[in-house]
Amino acid sequence: MKKNLFYLLSLFTLFSCNNRNLAYFSDLPEATVYKENITNASEPSIQSNDILGITVSSSNAESNVLFNTAGGKSVGQALAGSMTYDQNTGDAGYLVDPNGYIDFPVLGRIKLGGLTKQEAKAKMIGELNKYVKDPAVNIRFLNFRVTVIGEVKNPSTFTIPSEKINVLEALGLAGDMTPYGKRDNVLLIREEKGERSLTRINLNSKEVLNSPNFYLHQNDVVYVEPNSNKAAQATNNTRYLTLALTIISATSLIIYRLF
Repeated sequence: MKKNLFYLLSLFTLFSCNNRNLAYFSDLPEATVYKENITNASEPSIQSNDILGITVSSSNAESNVLFNTAGGKSVGQALAGSMTYDQNTGDAGYLVDPNGYIDFPVLGRIKLGGLTKQEAKAKMIGELNKYVKDPAVNIRFLNFRVTVIGEVKNPSTFTIPSEKINVLEALGLAGDMTPYGKRDNVLLIREEKGERSLTRINLNSKEVLNSPNFYLHQNDVVYVEPNSNKAAQATNNTRYLTLALTIISATSLIIYRLF
């Protein structure tokens, strides 16, 4: 009787899995080509604990050396001062402190937190104009990372050299969801400007393509929750393991008493 019940439960679980919506954008029209304007692309702002790679160039070679080696110091000396070192990229950069400031050669403390890269670039050029003529500034994130965990094949933290990634690309890096992942209820965890937000994303709907959360920001965490079938499977596995251990213990005790 118990054996038959187990088979029925297994068939029910399998049937439930097969009838779940595992397709992305299942409400997309069946037209051969579907187009729409991209309106949700946004540039992430600089946050505390970001590591920024900043290079300055001008017509003055001496000034270039001054601004690009942390006040004339060697890289090793600079790392002991205002700069920091990213072990994953192998690059030295400027760490944004909890108040949004960096310490930059000659300019001193300058606040870049809360600005986009373009805004930060414009601000630095404005300050550098006091010292050099026609300065050019390049800013990039050295620690632009996203984390994908939960019901995916390869959960991990990924460094993004291009500094641009959407939620589908992040899932692709993680090997995509397993059949037990909730595609209609993916959780996005984001920390910006001293606030932590948790947002649900429905990847069964094409409307996510226009969501402001479709494109990820640095340090975002994407969590794919397991569905009820996964929970039931885990519970059954625990029960079977407990039963097996009980049988083994009882058998061992009987053998011990007999022999």
